[in-house]
Amino acid sequence: MIIIPAVDIKNGKCVRLAQGRMDAETVFSDNPAAMAKRWVEDGAEIIHVVDLDGAVEKYPRNLKSIETILKTADAKIQVGGGIRNEETVRMFLEMGVYRVIIGTEAIRNPAMVKNVCRLHPGRIIVGIDARNGLVAIEGWTQNTRVKAVDLAKRFEDIGVAAINFTDIHRDGMQTGPNIAATRSLAEMISIPVIASGGVSTLKDIEELTTLADVGVVGVITGKALYSGSLNLKQAINIAKQAKVF
Repeated sequence: MIIIPAVDIKNGKCVRLAQGRMDAETVFSDNPAAMAKRWVEDGAEIIHVVDLDGAVEKYPRNLKSIETILKTADAKIQVGGGIRNEETVRMFLEMGVYRVIIGTEAIRNPAMVKNVCRLHPGRIIVGIDARNGLVAIEGWTQNTRVKAVDLAKRFEDIGVAAINFTDIHRDGMQTGPNIAATRSLAEMISIPVIASGGVSTLKDIEELTTLADVGVVGVITGKALYSGSLNLKQAINIAKQAKVF
């Protein structure tokens, strides 16, 4: 299992939101690239970068910051937020992004998502963000009646690298991950799952490692790292001991 630090960008700054609310932000740095570099120096192999402005405005808005991260951080970079078409996917991959995360279009335009998965196997992550088990889209501003597990099943066997599953109610709240929901999703699909939302302590990491045998291969964490409640080096050591089948 791998620990993936999050670098969320809003107006060119590194921030964290509470439950995805754009009006509930905490700014942690004016330099997202410096934060990414810090996590790499602490052992991170992948950095999770989200263009928050792009997620809401439906096209990338923080390209300069992302380009600087790619040049500065010696790690694999996965990017999400505002990725709504094949051209944007191709742009990011040509920039050197390791994996591209597509969320809203998995609902709006699944045919496009399936096509880019076939064109770029292993390079596309489907982001599924849920409230009470139901998918939310458009930067978490709109709710749907689609169950997270039903959406995930639509993308079986087409080259999806992973499902990034976020429990919105817990995101940025440091209340602990939704172990039950994450396990349930992972057990019902063959695609690897990356957990996100609520991680606060090393105990949370230990609990998540128990899901390795059902296909949870990683965990994204943000606010816990920035607030200091989670030590990245220690978390990585714990996660490396988990065997993924």
